[in-house]
Amino acid sequence: MITNKKKLETDLSIFIGIVILLTIVGLIFIYSASSVFALEKTGAAHFFLKKQSIGLVLGIIAIIVIQYIPIELLKKSCPFLFGISLILTALTVFSGLGQQIHGSSRWLYLSGFSFQPTETLKVALILYVAYLLQKKKNHNGTLLHRYIQLLLILGCISILLLKQPDFGLAVTLITASLLLICIAGGYTRYIIFTVLGVIPIIAALIIAKAYRLKRILVFLNPWADPHGAGFQIIQSLIAIGSGGIWGVGIGHSKQKFFYLPMQHTDFIFSIIAEETGFLGSIMLVTLFLLLAYFGLRIALQLKDNFCILTTVGFITVISLQALINICVATGLAPTKGIGLPFISYGNSALICQLAMVGIIILFVRNNKRFQMP
Repeated sequence: MITNKKKLETDLSIFIGIVILLTIVGLIFIYSASSVFALEKTGAAHFFLKKQSIGLVLGIIAIIVIQYIPIELLKKSCPFLFGISLILTALTVFSGLGQQIHGSSRWLYLSGFSFQPTETLKVALILYVAYLLQKKKNHNGTLLHRYIQLLLILGCISILLLKQPDFGLAVTLITASLLLICIAGGYTRYIIFTVLGVIPIIAALIIAKAYRLKRILVFLNPWADPHGAGFQIIQSLIAIGSGGIWGVGIGHSKQKFFYLPMQHTDFIFSIIAEETGFLGSIMLVTLFLLLAYFGLRIALQLKDNFCILTTVGFITVISLQALINICVATGLAPTKGIGLPFISYGNSALICQLAMVGIIILFVRNNKRFQMP
């Protein structure tokens, strides 16, 4: 028992260490990637670094506060947290409070302060799905009935996200939720039928919107329109290719001089690859792989089903976001508005990602309460 406890604490320490490294890398390259753009737009090269630092402080405060929340209270609060997050997300598209950036209404603007409710939705949805899966295990009702309830929840979220639109996040959250449902047991055949049924729906959604179909065509051949739709991905590939093995040096990127759009958000990986080269890129990918590995190791050592499912869900969401972001930057996937976890600029994202880490720490610290005698 003592050995198992030490193993869990060791895994948590490594997990936290990886998060700290990723966050530090984020701060370094947010400044490096955004300094020219920030100087031009605001007159201060450190503008985005300063704002991200505020998000980091708030995220650390969130981690500390979360440690004082009893797990039973967290469980009981799941429906409320999910409901609030869903309402806030709905306000981005069904009210005048939504702020449109780059063609998507993903931000709420209140009294001079803007944030992304979808970031809180990521946390709340995973908590709520884990809560429902554990709760329904102890109640009567057929598996199909429970599964349909969960699908209705995912359907409502998908409609809201597609309305923004945020196709990439919808796919990410549905994938993570279906994985949790599969882990909970007994739902595998329903999930298979669902996936087979969703594939033609996804194809129809892509065809129905011209910009989605255009993204697919640009992904297949960006050089068909190098000065238009294919410009961003071509500039990203130029940045990555320019890095070579060793990189051009931190702070010496050429693509950040208004060649590569969204260089400190969605395409920050391209700047990292340009400045640190192939070796730096591989080290970053390795950090995300280790984060997923130790995150799942932690989940397997937890005793409470709610804690296990929530931890797996958080790790899945973070890992999928990292995978999609890197694939987009390297031309292996169509462009999506998904940032690189802990690294891309975005206060809302960083605070909520650190909140996920805080909840995992809470689970580990309270794991002894669920130890079997």
